[in-house]
Amino acid sequence: MTASERGGRAHHRPRRKRLRPLRWLAALLFLAAGGWFWFQWQCWGLQTTHTQAELANLPQGFGGFQIVHLSDLHGHEYGEGSRELLDRVREEAPDLIVVTGDLIDQKSQLAMVPALAKGLAAIAPSYYVTGNHEWALGSGTVRELKSVLAQCGVTVLSNQYEILERGGGRLALAGVDDPNGRADQTTPEELYAQIGEETPGLFTLLLAHRNDHFGQYAAAGYDFVMSGHGHGGIVRLPFAGGLIGTDRRFFPPWTSGVYRLGDSALFVSRGLGNNTVPIKGFRLFNRPELAVVTLKRG
Repeated sequence: MTASERGGRAHHRPRRKRLRPLRWLAALLFLAAGGWFWFQWQCWGLQTTHTQAELANLPQGFGGFQIVHLSDLHGHEYGEGSRELLDRVREEAPDLIVVTGDLIDQKSQLAMVPALAKGLAAIAPSYYVTGNHEWALGSGTVRELKSVLAQCGVTVLSNQYEILERGGGRLALAGVDDPNGRADQTTPEELYAQIGEETPGLFTLLLAHRNDHFGQYAAAGYDFVMSGHGHGGIVRLPFAGGLIGTDRRFFPPWTSGVYRLGDSALFVSRGLGNNTVPIKGFRLFNRPELAVVTLKRG
């Protein structure tokens, strides 16, 4: 080896050392970008879940009845005109679609409602009940929202019920406005009593926004309740469930899936959007949920 060759090699060694910090920086940037995209996927990566709800006293004709449950969209659109969300719902070919409140957060978001509502109504009979965020916008906005939904083919249940029939069986599908609504509105207990007086003995399926009122619904006597509001606990932990309640308390009850109190059962959707608890657009191990619930006779 010549002296010039030895000198050339010695000349290149420091250059390789200088490259090491750049490689570390590139690796860190790559990890940061990957982490950011993963976090966005956690917050907005739509997940379809399938749950069987085994229910005592379910009418025989409703065994296998499939319900798509949407909740807490908070004005978010999955694709232009909610195309991605509607495609997912259509793939499930549901017998019924229910929307349990907090569809919008701002009056300007009324603009996204017609495309979604028309799309849902074209797939299956669709029903809606209000959430706390709609009422926070004022009763005038709630009236406008209900009118738009009705014009687009979605049935609004405001402390009312309808009779559904299938395979010779009948059940009462009831819906209550959120407690943020009128102070003199019909209570869930009064609505249940009305159903019992007018159509005694029917299985009752209640749509109600607030999951944390399950004790009230169960005490009233409802057989099955479908709710949202809890956002899955914002962050979900293995073996512990939801971490943060919408009331900012830790480890709230009834945040995702099926629960039971006495003879009543509750299904809670983790929701499709995000609100401001604790940070807008924040979810972890708790992707937005398009819930498909199949009723099963217990």
